Amino acid sequence: MTTTATPLSTCLWLDDDLEDAVAFWTSLFPRSSVGEVVRNPDGTVLGAEWTLDGMPFRGINGGTGHHFTEAVSISVSCADQSEVDYYWDALVAGGEESRCGWLRDRFGLSWQIVPTRLGELLGDPDPDRSRAALQAMLSMDRIVVADLEAAADAATAAGVHPG
Repeated sequence: MTTTATPLSTCLWLDDDLEDAVAFWTSLFPRSSVGEVVRNPDGTVLGAEWTLDGMPFRGINGGTGHHFTEAVSISVSCADQSEVDYYWDALVAGGEESRCGWLRDRFGLSWQIVPTRLGELLGDPDPDRSRAALQAMLSMDRIVVADLEAAADAATAAGVHPG
């Protein structure tokens, strides 16, 4: 079967602020755009399609009763601390911080803001370094790459097993 459309997309249910959410989210990420917007006869938005960094999404203003939970989140892989800080600061404004790189934005959607360095340190072949990075990450809200590296380096220097 040949198709030009992407066969899968995520659909998000918002109460009544889909238009604001889509405008906000697409303003933050490169390669993002607003696609089709479907309006009710009174002009309010019923549904919309958009892309975030090339990934397709759909959404509806479905009314109250169905809220986002942490069971579903969008993970943002960040090349460095400046990207972590950019996405963290923008997305948490009006929302709330959580642990280990997670936050909720002002629309209630959960995000994971994750530096690629975290995966590298957690996958370090030296178990002392890996455990130390994990313990450091577990104590953080926003992930701070320098603190992860310092914890890993301290474990290597000390030759001890943290935690």
